[in-house]
Amino acid sequence: MFQGARAAVVVPAYCEERLLPKTLRSMPAFVDTIVVVDDASPDGTLRAAREHADPRVDLIRHTANLGVGAAITSGYARALELGAEVVAVMAGDAQMDPDDLPRVLLPLVTGKADYVKGNRFVHAAASDMPLTRRLGSGALSFLTRAVTGLDVDDTQCGFTAISRETLERIDLASIWPRYGYPNDILGVMAQGGFRVVEVPVRPVYRDEASGLRPWHLASIAGVIVRRSLIGASAPRALPAAATR
Repeated sequence: MFQGARAAVVVPAYCEERLLPKTLRSMPAFVDTIVVVDDASPDGTLRAAREHADPRVDLIRHTANLGVGAAITSGYARALELGAEVVAVMAGDAQMDPDDLPRVLLPLVTGKADYVKGNRFVHAAASDMPLTRRLGSGALSFLTRAVTGLDVDDTQCGFTAISRETLERIDLASIWPRYGYPNDILGVMAQGGFRVVEVPVRPVYRDEASGLRPWHLASIAGVIVRRSLIGASAPRALPAAATR
């Protein structure tokens, strides 16, 4: 547990057979449950998760590729079933420093936030981010702030945490399932009046290239505008294309 709260970490993974074991080995001891969501990877990601000898791991496999947003919402739903009180997201590519996890969870357990975002731009190692990533993320953060009114600097950072109470109040199935998920859920937070806090986290890139491409910028911009137009959507069922 983390400061008396049952903590879960959702690990979305697609084609991460090489780095997923490293991600799982680095998980702090205070984490109660690790929900790995294999988004129908065609490589050995599922095998890597099954072979990891940690009883905390709860494995979900999508039978079709649904996108990173869908993987995270599937993980959220499972974490709720398992009784988690705070739920973080750490991607399966080992690009999130586990030493930052307490900092990401702390605003939740102290009652200062409903949703926490990592901010790589204010970390001492911010210059480790590829220039194209910094420029693209900065542009999307500007647009997200303009549309949502939230004071958030690093909207594209995937290192996040959310409280159980917040998860129970939002419609997970309405959230955009693919690229643009981080921006869409921020739109949901803004529309629901939830408290969003950013904390510094270290950017980790090593030998991994940035996944942000020029065509993603237009796609994500469309997701941001979409959320502002549709508002809160009616609840609907989560995708059924998952097995455990």
